Amino acid sequence: MSDSKAKSLREAALDYHAHPKPGKLEIRATKPLANGRDLSRAYSPGVAEACLEIKADPQTAAKYTARGNLVAVVTNGTAVLGLGNIGALASKPVMEGKAVLFKKFADIDCFDIELNESDPEKLADIVCALEPSFGAINLEDIKAPDCFIVEKLCRERMNIPVFHDDQHGTAIVVGAAATNALRVAGKSFEDIKVVSTGGGAAGIACLNMLLKLGVKRENVWLCDINGLVYEGRTEDMNPQKAAYAQKSDLRVLDEVIEGADLFLGLSGPGVLKAEMVAKMGKRPIIFALANPTPEIMPEDVRAVAPDAIIATGRSDYPNQVNNVLCFPFIFRGALDVGASEINDEMQLGCIEGIAALARATTSAEAAAAYQGEQLTFGADYLIPKPFDPRLMGVVASAVAKAAMKSGVAARPIEDFAAYKESLDGSVFKSALIMRPVFAAAAQATRSIVFAEGEDERVLRAAQAMLEETTDKPILIGRPDVIENRCDRAGLTIRAGKDFEVVNPENDLRYRDYWGTYHELMARRGVTPDLAKAIMRTNTTAIAAVMVHRGEADSLICGTFGQYLWHLNYVRQVLARDGLHPVGALSLMILEDGPLFVADTQVHPEPTPEQITETVIGAARHVRRFGLQPNVALCSHSQFGNLDCETGRRMRSAMELLEAHEPDFAYEGEMHIDSALDPELRERIFPQSRLEGAANVLVFANTDAASGVRNILKLRAGGLEVGPILMGMGNRAHIVTPSITARGLLNISALAGTPVAHYG
Repeated sequence: MSDSKAKSLREAALDYHAHPKPGKLEIRATKPLANGRDLSRAYSPGVAEACLEIKADPQTAAKYTARGNLVAVVTNGTAVLGLGNIGALASKPVMEGKAVLFKKFADIDCFDIELNESDPEKLADIVCALEPSFGAINLEDIKAPDCFIVEKLCRERMNIPVFHDDQHGTAIVVGAAATNALRVAGKSFEDIKVVSTGGGAAGIACLNMLLKLGVKRENVWLCDINGLVYEGRTEDMNPQKAAYAQKSDLRVLDEVIEGADLFLGLSGPGVLKAEMVAKMGKRPIIFALANPTPEIMPEDVRAVAPDAIIATGRSDYPNQVNNVLCFPFIFRGALDVGASEINDEMQLGCIEGIAALARATTSAEAAAAYQGEQLTFGADYLIPKPFDPRLMGVVASAVAKAAMKSGVAARPIEDFAAYKESLDGSVFKSALIMRPVFAAAAQATRSIVFAEGEDERVLRAAQAMLEETTDKPILIGRPDVIENRCDRAGLTIRAGKDFEVVNPENDLRYRDYWGTYHELMARRGVTPDLAKAIMRTNTTAIAAVMVHRGEADSLICGTFGQYLWHLNYVRQVLARDGLHPVGALSLMILEDGPLFVADTQVHPEPTPEQITETVIGAARHVRRFGLQPNVALCSHSQFGNLDCETGRRMRSAMELLEAHEPDFAYEGEMHIDSALDPELRERIFPQSRLEGAANVLVFANTDAASGVRNILKLRAGGLEVGPILMGMGNRAHIVTPSITARGLLNISALAGTPVAHYG
């Protein structure tokens, strides 16, 4: 790396830590503190009630305090990353970073605690004294062999999980990677020869884990800076190393590497040479995990062993062995069942979960985060990527189940399926609110045609449909392109077997399709030649014709292009027999709950009649999600205070709604703040029909509706489900180009529900 680039990266890293606030953490209150009543509950005198409950039953601390979701990351700064003994204060940025990872990946709150104490026994005393504050302890960056002493003492004396991540976190991820590497290489733990460099905490823990997975003790050869650890050696020895001493006359790595199946490096750069790799067994497995420079660079391995299976600790090569695959989720599972420790069974459960996930189809979210990388199980994809959102549900539930089975869970989970769903729901923000929709869709099997069937998001949604629903995807696109993109994305679905393909360039039904389209549009200026051209080039029109002919139950389009362009062809073909586009409804999933916004796309300036249809349609769709509609008709005017055009249309719509006598709450015309703030609304208009905050906002033009939708999505962190096209009998839905594969799966579930279930 050039000096200028290194300087630039250094400045960028320092700016990241310094701005806009110093550091990476802050504390946020989870309860309101806006008035004297709140204060009396949060502190004196109300807080005494929680104190007395905990005094009577210590287990209730997990109910009345944050302790059950709080981890301490504790270090003395004696072995920080590749920086060595830099001291407790200098280690704080690393520990803050660890706390951020806990929160980001597993929603675990975390305090970083840096202690000026080098004596391991005194350090253990301090950590043990923290037990009342925390639900678990993560020991971090403590040098060996002190870390062994600290962890042993803390685990003996504390009744909460104590986990030294440098040891066990690394060992778990290595165990998962080794499990899959051996599967790829066609070898087994029981038969392999392991050569390891590095007798520190991580190295010893990894060897211990490999023994638990089936490696034979006599097949492990441990080397450190002084060469082979052998029986009778006295230099730089400790009990942990001595456990792996070999009875041998060999002394150096170059001698013991002969015939090795697995090299495990947790030492330093350049330790393993290419000529040593050449001496290893067939299809060698090289785990060169020193950071930032591994024991040997992957390209040097490939030069002598092209078929080698390689992992490093670096993110710029395949198979990064990263502790973040493990520690957030093992703590999540342990905390959720109130585990008293993290035992072998839980660690093995973690390994099994991580390894199995890599062998499964890659998630769309992980693929989006790692664009351009081949995420298909094999030599270059042994373990999942850190941003694979399925890690939470798979790994944490495996850990929790193992804790319960091994008898260390104080709060066993009764409904494990619901627990797994809650874990997934915490990662996939739409999962919980979409549950009733998926349940309704499961009652019928419908064919859903995707107009843009070559799009990778569509392909991933189709795979997910087949895994999670009973619906049948139909993809419009060129078969060879679809097949190539499925291969590239690591998807297992195949045309003809899992889904039907309609090839716009060459389909036996082409004559029928253009004939149908011409018949529908002949008196609207469409000639036979134009009908033929449209059926060769316009996949939205093709999809609409398929639905019209009964060859599909619903269509989904819009992953590229303008919404109204797609709507034009949906109207042409499907807006008949009483069906017509009423409006587009977007569900925005926000931190404090769901909020529906309409009409975001269809009518630029809706009439009072169109607004009325939108309100009624929105209420019907809100009930599909198991919610009671609370509809606010929004305008620049507030309860008649302005004689503006939007206010007049909303007042007229209110009169039309009153004539319909709907069975849901609605009110207007009003400002958005009055719709969402019941106290403000009560002061302005005490006679309001609404109770509580509105959950549906209906606007008088698409500019306002779409603007609010985009602000909620881009500035409030909202996740959109939709847009849902109302009024078309669930025969068509038009999404927007920003939609994700998960969003397409959600809209397919909506499309997969027959109208009878919610009409």
